[in-house]
Amino acid sequence: MLSARAKYHIGQVVRHKKHPFRGVVFDVDPQFSNTEEWYNAIPEESRPKRNQPFYHLLAENDQSYYVAYVSEQNLIEDVTGKPVDHPDLQDLFGDFEDGHYPLQFQLN
Repeated sequence: MLSARAKYHIGQVVRHKKHPFRGVVFDVDPQFSNTEEWYNAIPEESRPKRNQPFYHLLAENDQSYYVAYVSEQNLIEDVTGKPVDHPDLQDLFGDFEDGHYPLQFQLN
């Protein structure tokens, strides 16, 4: 039985270790759960381990907003204390408070 414990939580603001973007966690997979095509598109020397949590993020960089899928090993906590401006945040979360976003509704 797999027993992965996520380091980051839903509503938390995180940033990528190597790429210039940050985002809000809106879902967590206990291990890799995307397509093989997606996984194989990552250069082999940069490919993350599969047996770790992967995070779905409402992400932003200087040019755009998007959804990102990132391994735990490639994330760090965002300590800027600044909100994220992703336009879809209001669909899932309440107002930014104390460095995170509270869920707007109860998930099943």
